[in-house]
Amino acid sequence: MMAFGLIALIAGAASALMFASIISGALISLVLFYLAPLPLMVAAIGWGPLCASLGGIAAAIGLGALFGLPYCIAFAVTVALPAWWLGHLVLLGRQVGSVGPDASVAEPPAEPEIEWYPVGRILLWIAGFAALTTIAALLTLGTDAETITGTLRRGLMRLLRTTDPQTSGEASQFVDALVRIAPAAATIVAMMTLTLNLWLSAKVTATSGRLRRPWPDMKTAELPPMTLVALCIALAFCFTGGLLAIVAQITTAALMMGYSLTGFAVLHTLTLTLKSRTFWLGSTYAVVVVFGWPVIAMVILGLADAVFGFRERFLRSRQPPPLPTP
Repeated sequence: MMAFGLIALIAGAASALMFASIISGALISLVLFYLAPLPLMVAAIGWGPLCASLGGIAAAIGLGALFGLPYCIAFAVTVALPAWWLGHLVLLGRQVGSVGPDASVAEPPAEPEIEWYPVGRILLWIAGFAALTTIAALLTLGTDAETITGTLRRGLMRLLRTTDPQTSGEASQFVDALVRIAPAAATIVAMMTLTLNLWLSAKVTATSGRLRRPWPDMKTAELPPMTLVALCIALAFCFTGGLLAIVAQITTAALMMGYSLTGFAVLHTLTLTLKSRTFWLGSTYAVVVVFGWPVIAMVILGLADAVFGFRERFLRSRQPPPLPTP
């Protein structure tokens, strides 16, 4: 019990230090800030969600005592809560099928088969947390669309003037464009950093031998069918205007990124028969990382698979034909 509490405190302290490093303003602090959920996620997956919750509570209280209540709330919502819940979902499973032979039989009982929480549903939760943290961050700027966009515009103009005191009308138009895409861009960053943190924490626990579930087959990841309906509704509300439109844009961006990740899963499946598969996959990842905008192709591929079932058709075509009946 002593070791359990010590691990929780160490994970919480590491996460809090990484979160608070953004105050320094150094470039490396931005990387540490985005990796702040990693220690708590490792604790959640390796030692259980209770370990992460204890560490997260201790870290939030410490940050609140040192820097004030806003830091405490921000850490709890953007770091501790996602780390605890996502770690819980990774370890969530249920027994399926028969548990084993009858107790009267002398054979040793077989281990029950466990159905683990699907990767696609975890992706949906990550999208939800990304949208939640972005909305919470924007609500700190104001409670209506005009106040939020005005605060964002003034902040960006102030930043632009520090680099170039003589700003022109074109610069003002550029800032207006940035203000329009800022909520969606922030959601995309939150979605990708949460996904990266969860993947890294699972890799760390798997390497150390503390991952209690088998490594999932990422090629099978798919979002629940109703996600497409939610995306269509969010897209419709994007044209309403006001705060509702901003929330809809954030939700749309999060769900789109979820479909882009399933698009990569589709790509990994459809390229199974290619001889130069590693080259094509590596080239695709490189192009997306360097340019960014080609991720739209992955979004389209993920959406197309959700509608037409490309992976299912491809895998069915690779199966051998059934044997003729005598």
